[in-house]
Amino acid sequence: MSSSHLVSPKSVELSEFEFGLIVAWNAFSRWAVRCMAAAGCPDLTITDVLLMHHVSHRARNKKLADICFVLNYEDTHVVAYSLKKLVAAGLVRADKQGKEVFYSPTPEGEAFVQQYRAVREECLVKSLDTELNADIGELARLLRTMSGMYDQAARAATSL
Repeated sequence: MSSSHLVSPKSVELSEFEFGLIVAWNAFSRWAVRCMAAAGCPDLTITDVLLMHHVSHRARNKKLADICFVLNYEDTHVVAYSLKKLVAAGLVRADKQGKEVFYSPTPEGEAFVQQYRAVREECLVKSLDTELNADIGELARLLRTMSGMYDQAARAATSL
């Protein structure tokens, strides 16, 4: 266990979970960036990749605040900078409507997201074990629950 200094008698499992989350996040980040590079966009960060996917989600224009809220980014400056990079690269379009700016993928951005999907199918989805696949939905629910718990704990820690 990497976080043995944090082990609580009430929950050894939480320290194991947190270490697993760190390792999984780093592996996922590396995978997503390399998958997007294989799809033809080699110079994107993990934030750029996540924003490309979210902006492409459900073919609806999205505002900066909504993007930050859904992806649970607290620092809007990081997201705004990434969106500017994606706009400059011709992957995302920024349309001003009144005081709001709405973001959507360009046709080129959509093509890269579709190519990402093809690479993902070939390199990742194809190798999923059927039994493991059955557990993924339950794990996703657990991660959403834990996300809420960490958000609440962060609010509590702020008031200390």
